[in-house]
Amino acid sequence: MVSPGKLRRRKRGSAKDGGFTLLELLIVMVIIATLAAVAIPMYMRNVQAAKEAVLREDLRVMRQAINSYTVDKQKAPQSLDDLVTGGYLKAVPKDPITGRTDTWQTSATDTLSSIDQTDSGIDDVHSGAQHAGTDGTMYNTW
Repeated sequence: MVSPGKLRRRKRGSAKDGGFTLLELLIVMVIIATLAAVAIPMYMRNVQAAKEAVLREDLRVMRQAINSYTVDKQKAPQSLDDLVTGGYLKAVPKDPITGRTDTWQTSATDTLSSIDQTDSGIDDVHSGAQHAGTDGTMYNTW
C-alpha cells in the first residue's frame, strides 16, 4: 500500500511535468521565426538563380536551333513555331521568368547570315520579361 505522502508527491510532480510554460513556447516560436527570416530570403535567391540559369540555357538552345535551321533550310525561320515543326525543338519552352511560352521576343533583320541564305527572318530571341536580373541587366537584353 502507498502512503499518503508519496501519493501527494506523485500528483504534484506529474502536474508540473505535464506541459510547456508560456515562456518556453514563446522562446521556441522566436527561434523558429528567426530561422525562417534567414532561410526564406536565401531560398528565394536560390529559386531566382535557378530560373536565370534555365533562361540562359533556353536562350542558348533556341539560338542554336535558329542557326541550325537557317543553315539547313537556307532561310531563317519566320517564327519559333517553325523550329518546332522543322524538328529543331520539341516544343517552344516556357520563359522561366514569365512562366509563359508566348512572351518570347524575336528579332529579325534583313541581312542574310550566309551566301546560300535566300530569305531573312528571325535571327535572335530574348525573354519577354521586363525585370532586371540579379546581375542588374534587363532580362529582355540577354
